[in-house]
Amino acid sequence: MIRIDAMWLAVEPIDMRAGAERLLTSVVQVFGAAQAHHGYVFANARATRIKLLVHDGFGLWCAARRLNECRFAWPASGSKAVPALTQAQFDALVVGLPWQRLQQMQLIMRT
Repeated sequence: MIRIDAMWLAVEPIDMRAGAERLLTSVVQVFGAAQAHHGYVFANARATRIKLLVHDGFGLWCAARRLNECRFAWPASGSKAVPALTQAQFDALVVGLPWQRLQQMQLIMRT
């Protein structure tokens, strides 16, 4: 399996026709460098498709996923912060769940 130590969201939408080399160029522009064992997640403008680019220390891996019925929970375009994702947040993101609210969803409170 590919080891991924950190996962990052590229907030700005990208054309899903982009391949690994073009995604790598975006990573270098946004993050300064593509670090080994880091994953970078991109989405299209409608947030119905995502791509994951991973630098494994030797080369690049690129994976894609799309949702047919809904959208991925994605930060608004133009957000200044580039959020890092935990493994649980990434797992929620790729199945279309609201990954930003995982902490809140762990508590059930009476109001």
